[in-house]
Amino acid sequence: MTGQPIEARCDHCKQPRSLFLYKPDCGLHLGNGAFTCPWCSIERQPLLCTSCWSAHKEREDNDPALIAEEETWEKICAANRAYAARQAAQSEGGAR
Repeated sequence: MTGQPIEARCDHCKQPRSLFLYKPDCGLHLGNGAFTCPWCSIERQPLLCTSCWSAHKEREDNDPALIAEEETWEKICAANRAYAARQAAQSEGGAR
């Protein structure tokens, strides 16, 4: 693939435009309803023009449920980092 967009009909607005296949890069691919983003849960990723993709992404970025989930996920990650730091400090203290 050359990285160039393809010319076809947008799956959302149905207009013939340059399209891009959006590939989620959120890292939340656990599935089974746990930490799966709306992009990842789509069975077939849509071909979207930049306008439709931007509108979809903006809705996702402003979704209160997704914002709350992201805040919860960050709290979990922060707690894990703190735990790992404590474990590392205890390991260094016990090794001396």
